[in-house]
Amino acid sequence: MSKAPYVPPQVWKNEAPSGGQFASINRPIAGPTHDKTLPVGKHPLQLYSLATPNGVKVTILLEELLALGHSDAEYDAWLIRIGEGDQFSSGFVEINPNSKIPALLDRSVEPPIRVFESGSILLYLAEKFGAFLPKDPAGRTETLNWLFWQMGSAPYLGGGFGHFYAYAPEKMEYPINRFTMEAKRQLDVLDRRLAESAYLAGDRYTIADIAVWPWYGQLVRNNVYSAAEFLAAHEYTHLQRWAEDIAQRPAVIRGQRVNRTWGDEATQLPERHQAEDLT
Repeated sequence: MSKAPYVPPQVWKNEAPSGGQFASINRPIAGPTHDKTLPVGKHPLQLYSLATPNGVKVTILLEELLALGHSDAEYDAWLIRIGEGDQFSSGFVEINPNSKIPALLDRSVEPPIRVFESGSILLYLAEKFGAFLPKDPAGRTETLNWLFWQMGSAPYLGGGFGHFYAYAPEKMEYPINRFTMEAKRQLDVLDRRLAESAYLAGDRYTIADIAVWPWYGQLVRNNVYSAAEFLAAHEYTHLQRWAEDIAQRPAVIRGQRVNRTWGDEATQLPERHQAEDLT
């Protein structure tokens, strides 16, 4: 017997559990659930994060900045366990009222500057250190084009395709088909662009690549949602080339380890407080 079709109520109420792997982190209200002060380390930059695709964008950029010799980019990376609700602490909400990782506090200035949303953090750090963001108007604009493309597109990949394909409590044909269509369109957008240039903004590696790679580069390398075969990722040859090139960068390898608590133990570093932690 088939299920009766779902009929939305006149006024929605949060009465049934949403189900799925990340159900515990979802709620229809904002604000803190408990009082807790965030720890503070010795460096001016304090990062509160987890090694999800959005989280590793920031640690990759910080490691790239350090590799360029920007010693002021030294940072403390504190683990935020989103499955345990750390992002709803009063201290975290004070830095990011949206209760999402990553969140950054720059204590090199007075008063300290809070920076939240991964794209905003990348732009803030690139401008602060004058790196990975071209200064010429055309190069800067093209970089920001692709940075904001990622901000607008990734929710369809993560909250859309990834949720219904990998995490929803049951497989449903309509949303999987709908979001697979969009995911493949996005992969094609990137593949066509990377057929024209080495990197997304042209011949220079920028914060646009750092933003896009943890989602789409890792997707075609089968490290996000285990969906490479389902999406026929091998068809996107230019995207594959770009993804593998970036994966070999030493700073990218280091940045992926920070705030990571799963997988091979050699790839994990729950917290990072000095460069030697990554050796």
